[in-house]
Amino acid sequence: MASSKETIVAEPKTSIHNDAGASTEVDGGRPLRWQAAGRALRHRNFQLFFSGQLISLVGTWMQSVAQSWLVYRLTGSGLLLGAVGFASQIPVFLVAPIGGITADRANRKHVVIATQAASMLLAFVLAGLTLSGKIQVWHIFVLASLLGVVNAFDIPGRQSFLVDMVGKEDLMNAIALNSSMFNGARVIGPAIAGILVARLGEGWCFFVNAVSYIAVIIGLLLMDVHAPAKASKHPPPLEHIIEGFQFVSRTAPIRALMLLLGLVSITGMPYVVLMPIFADRILRSGGQELASLLGSTDLGAMRLGILMGATGAGAMLGALTLAMRSGVKGLGRWITLCCAGFGLSLTLFAFSKWFWLSVILLVPVGYFVMLQMACSNTLIQVMVPDALRGRAMAVYSMMFMGMAPIGALLGGVLADRLGAPMTVAIGGVASVAGAWWFGVQLPKIRVEARQLIIAQGMAGGEPAEEMSAGAVED
Repeated sequence: MASSKETIVAEPKTSIHNDAGASTEVDGGRPLRWQAAGRALRHRNFQLFFSGQLISLVGTWMQSVAQSWLVYRLTGSGLLLGAVGFASQIPVFLVAPIGGITADRANRKHVVIATQAASMLLAFVLAGLTLSGKIQVWHIFVLASLLGVVNAFDIPGRQSFLVDMVGKEDLMNAIALNSSMFNGARVIGPAIAGILVARLGEGWCFFVNAVSYIAVIIGLLLMDVHAPAKASKHPPPLEHIIEGFQFVSRTAPIRALMLLLGLVSITGMPYVVLMPIFADRILRSGGQELASLLGSTDLGAMRLGILMGATGAGAMLGALTLAMRSGVKGLGRWITLCCAGFGLSLTLFAFSKWFWLSVILLVPVGYFVMLQMACSNTLIQVMVPDALRGRAMAVYSMMFMGMAPIGALLGGVLADRLGAPMTVAIGGVASVAGAWWFGVQLPKIRVEARQLIIAQGMAGGEPAEEMSAGAVED
């Protein structure tokens, strides 16, 4: 078995240019950037994936908002809100290494189909318990934990599956469009959930989510994609898991990206699980006119849907910003600026007392954090060998989602002691500090990052500038 070092320095077999297949040219060779932004959709398999996931993710966000509101309605506790967030995501941290090796040693299409079917079953169970009036908080904890286990397999499998659908040439654009889809649903889902919860209750949101999985499963079954196992099945799984961790820990650019992701997830992202407190207790003035217009009787649920939708709108704009790009040059610098922008916007939101001002501030919060996450995902994927892609995405899942439950639990405890605004402000300041640290690291890691990109045949064109000059220039 080749070591990680041997894998990453292998001579690339292909050279893919920054703008390959990316743009349509008019007016003397100027690319139409809006057309280039959707170039991954020229692949039929990605079209099927995109359309099915868009429907399914609207349901996913509906369930996320409705579940938070249900927990808050049953308990009124910020601590339990954080605890449910912990229960839903800590399995990602614990089980993702197994999910990563599964993505590398099995057919990724089959892995994703299995995870989507399991998620659908859990949503139906949650809907049945809620609609029957038998739901209890412990039911939510158990189902959230089981969904976390499913996600530990789904995230590495789905992220690794993108390259099988579109190839390396359009991988960056597929990642950006996937993020755009995720966050487009993040705008629509919470808004629908706010209305549906206020009128019919949380159970129907869970039912709609369960039904929405049918679309993505059908899309996956219709795909004609070659997604064989990328890693040998002969070494013991534990040896392969360790190899993945060793690759990440020894590769300075990827290690720095992962550490920044973990910091933001544990300190900045708890604002999401504390949002019901802002909607109900802190931002008490605003939204009444809209609630009256829609005939809503639950003003808190309506506010929650609007706040989450504003974050999603910003995140969708961030993902579309990345989709307009056709190369990785300068993404390291983008990550630094976006992390700082996220922290600053989050701190301002924490101290806002006006509902509509808070809605406006959540747009840059969503924009910057999603652009940071999508840029990090892109850089990791262009630097990692395909045989290690699932395991690298597993570590990405651990840092992005796996650290979030620790932050959610910590955020719930701090919110009960210091209040939700101060808790969120602390996370914003920590994110700004993380951006400063990453900015200091960039000059130290640029050479190795450039070599990794060249080795994977992803740089093309002007490889010397991909992560060096463009990443740190003023």
